[in-house]
Amino acid sequence: MSDHSADMMATVAVQTTVAPAVARLRAVPKFDPVRHLARAFPEKNVSMQELGFAEDVGVSPVAVSGPFQLFTSEAVNIMRDEIFCVPDKYKFSSNIAKSQLRGYAKDCAPFTWDAWNHPETIALISEIAEVELVPAMPYEIAHINLSSKSKEDAQQELAKYQEHQRRYQEDEGIGGCREVVETPIVGWHTDSYPFVCVLMMSDVRGMVGGETAIRMVNGKVLKMRGPSQGCAVIMQGRYITHQAMRALGAQERITSVTSFRPKSALLKDDTELRTVRGVSDLNELYYDFAEYRLKLLEEQIQHERERVQAARKAGGEFATAQHKQFLGNVTAFSQQSSHELVDQCEVQKGYIEKVDFPDAAIDI
Repeated sequence: MSDHSADMMATVAVQTTVAPAVARLRAVPKFDPVRHLARAFPEKNVSMQELGFAEDVGVSPVAVSGPFQLFTSEAVNIMRDEIFCVPDKYKFSSNIAKSQLRGYAKDCAPFTWDAWNHPETIALISEIAEVELVPAMPYEIAHINLSSKSKEDAQQELAKYQEHQRRYQEDEGIGGCREVVETPIVGWHTDSYPFVCVLMMSDVRGMVGGETAIRMVNGKVLKMRGPSQGCAVIMQGRYITHQAMRALGAQERITSVTSFRPKSALLKDDTELRTVRGVSDLNELYYDFAEYRLKLLEEQIQHERERVQAARKAGGEFATAQHKQFLGNVTAFSQQSSHELVDQCEVQKGYIEKVDFPDAAIDI
């Protein structure tokens, strides 16, 4: 099937979904954590140490969580209805993703906005991450990645995979046919924000693949299974090189990604905008970024001022080296903020800068 035909079919599929979604949204309840938050915990987390990282890398000992039920089915269905009613100005595509929704939640999806910003949701995610987190900024609430295909195409690719599996088993892997699901959707990369929480919004029963491959410091690769509908995983993606493996056999695959950063201004914030500038309303993105970075800077200065005042009151000797280190840190922080605010005329819309990470073999 041609790309044009596939796009037409995806458009028809979305159009047939919009009308009933609009009707259902007329009676949407407000987000209620008792009713809509699942409050489950992953069976196991993978630590940064297990991946081989030094203790000073990242903002938490947790690298990636196992899948856990985050929202109830009712909550996910309401969120799905909201995304099918989002105006075109919030829709983006790029060289690595054909269909995304960004920056829409605050204006167009009140249930989604309240769900991700609710203190109990944030507290649950923070507990799993083992560090107090907050959403990175309003623009990064519930970023949507959407892919769809016809039922016929989904069945054909699954049948092709099953045939490859049969041949692989018959020739004991000599033909290398397993590569059909070992091809990534996006190559090795790191994220822009310290943590991400990825929520699966599609029914992926019968889907093959879709794992996240995580690169360990020693070059080996760990594959984490993808979540089912309503389930999520959290990952310290700013520091971990990873890639999303291709998923076969599903007509749609919709994920909702909310980015997080440490709440404390005293913890490092290594946020960069490299992977999001080209798929954003830069005005909104830059305002959000500038506002929260200035707030962190203000809190850092306030904390240091209080420390200096307390030391003086106690009659201690002025800690010159300590204060100069602080000044160096806030200077570096400000320079990093400036570096990320690339002039709007220099940003190429729809283009995500790629970082060249050497390839790594993925064990079956």
